Amino acid sequence: MSVLIAPSILSADFAALGLAIAAVERGGADLIHVDVMDGHFVPNITIGPPVVESIKKVAHVPLDVHLMIEEPDRFIDAFARAGASMISVHVEVLPHLHRTVHAIKALGAKAGVVLNPSTPVGALSDIAADVDYVLVMSVNPGFGGQTFIPRSESKVSEVRTLLDRVGNAAPVEIDGGIDLQNVARVVAAGARMIVAGSAVFHSPDPERAVRELKAAALGGVTASAR
Repeated sequence: MSVLIAPSILSADFAALGLAIAAVERGGADLIHVDVMDGHFVPNITIGPPVVESIKKVAHVPLDVHLMIEEPDRFIDAFARAGASMISVHVEVLPHLHRTVHAIKALGAKAGVVLNPSTPVGALSDIAADVDYVLVMSVNPGFGGQTFIPRSESKVSEVRTLLDRVGNAAPVEIDGGIDLQNVARVVAAGARMIVAGSAVFHSPDPERAVRELKAAALGGVTASAR
């Protein structure tokens, strides 16, 4: 499986989102990561379905929508209709996670489940066979520009082991503090979808930043194959 780069628009200039998306797509972005925050589950508020619908009109790669909200069941239909190809939800807020995962799938989107840094991998045990991907948070969600939590590498490896144990080839995604210094390590640990915000959009040349990040990530694939 190749490594997919998903620049996070949380760190982009919202006054020029179309230009920002075009730049990272020229650099080889495979996905556009969209962080949706509600001011309750996380201490920040970002965007809703209307903005996703607008992004869909200019993006040429799939939209990876990460719902950092308390009541995702109320909104998954709206985000799917707005153009989300992938929708991920947090295990921490869902008492009926199985139902939500399959509701996302029924809408035609890929269903992902997200783990916060303090949430054990075991929380996925009963849903691991059903998910299309798992997103490991390597920072506490809510803000861009945070520092990568080092133990996240072992958590990625643990998630990969769990998915393999249940016969699910679903990829592991990682989000939070990813840059040129750590991307190869997380890929070597088993991550195959890489979310990067500040490392891309806070660089002088986001297009080049995506290319360099992907090249570094592929070095991690080589390391994991040894």
